[in-house]
Amino acid sequence: MPDTAAQQPVRLAHLDAHRFRDWMARGGSTVIVPAGAFEQHGPHLPMGTDALLSATIAEAVAARMGAKVAEPFSYGYKSQQKSGGGDHLPGTISLDAAALIAQARCVIAGFLSQGVANVVVLNGHFENYQFLYEAADLALGDLRADGIGGGGGSAPSVLLLSYWDYVSEGTLAEVYPDGFPGWDIEHGGVLETSLMLHLHPELVGMERAVSHPPASLPRFDRLPVVAERTPETGCLSAPDGSDARKGELLFEQVAEDLAADLRQELGTA
Repeated sequence: MPDTAAQQPVRLAHLDAHRFRDWMARGGSTVIVPAGAFEQHGPHLPMGTDALLSATIAEAVAARMGAKVAEPFSYGYKSQQKSGGGDHLPGTISLDAAALIAQARCVIAGFLSQGVANVVVLNGHFENYQFLYEAADLALGDLRADGIGGGGGSAPSVLLLSYWDYVSEGTLAEVYPDGFPGWDIEHGGVLETSLMLHLHPELVGMERAVSHPPASLPRFDRLPVVAERTPETGCLSAPDGSDARKGELLFEQVAEDLAADLRQELGTA
């Protein structure tokens, strides 16, 4: 007896190609592609934090809306000093713009050309965003040039978002009772640390976390970077006050609101 969609794995890597084909044939199929990076996150978080978080959030969203999750982009665009500490730090291995665009372009076009109706790129690394946008635009242009439509005869679509854009003001107030310091220094800080403590606690070493003032960086970018402007930890803010309860609140609120937004936009059940 064939299994139902609800019984199938959410991760495409765990699904055979025949069930994938049959799932697409039902129409309205959505594949979520997580995008992360391989980037230092201080002494207490793993270098794969961005990909781990985007992939885990993608799975929770997909389960809520009947979507599937592709394998994440585990390498991202160059870490920048004002948002990720900098590409000069040990443990950060980055792609240049052309490499990230080419990779994402191929993956997006590949799913859409096979009949997936919608691709959602769920970003978890700040520096990726504009290059993922370019990749999506080029992939759709490739399909138009080949005369390829989306699943069910409708035009294919790509949605692009970063998961932190779904953190509500109410959640921020609970996670940062002393006031939110701003997204520009939230690297290796309370948000990422709390999410990891909830989702992957075995990978977090809070005994190695360092308390220090937030980074004070100029409003301009300078190349090559002035290395000493990045805090020695590589974090742009300290993880002081992080805990798994905050991570659970962040995770559940973001996953629920993101899934609701996608269901409304894409017309999925």
